[in-house]
Amino acid sequence: MDITNDIRVTVRVDRGLKENAEALFARLGMNMSVAFNVFLRKAVDEQAIPFAVSAKSSEFGTGYSVEDLSRAFSEAAASAVAENQSRGLPVARYDGTKGAAYLEYGDGRREYVDGE
Repeated sequence: MDITNDIRVTVRVDRGLKENAEALFARLGMNMSVAFNVFLRKAVDEQAIPFAVSAKSSEFGTGYSVEDLSRAFSEAAASAVAENQSRGLPVARYDGTKGAAYLEYGDGRREYVDGE
């Protein structure tokens, strides 16, 4: 990742959603910024929102709490990670000690985004 090319993006979200998301991402070994970048990269790679978005009746309709949505996102993320791992694909992680994102391969090898 080229720091000179980074820009700041500000997004307004519900406080509870942010706290739940940060807790989830911490369990996944990343911070909010890394998670947001993972989402954007996946969307760009697929040229689509990387999960179903529909006006049809779904679990993301009205009447669902932040906790419901957070749980659904957590389950979807865990499922996607497990699917990638089962297919031998790398999984995005964050190394808090080095402050860097990396891809973790099935053999334990790490490929840092900043080229380490």
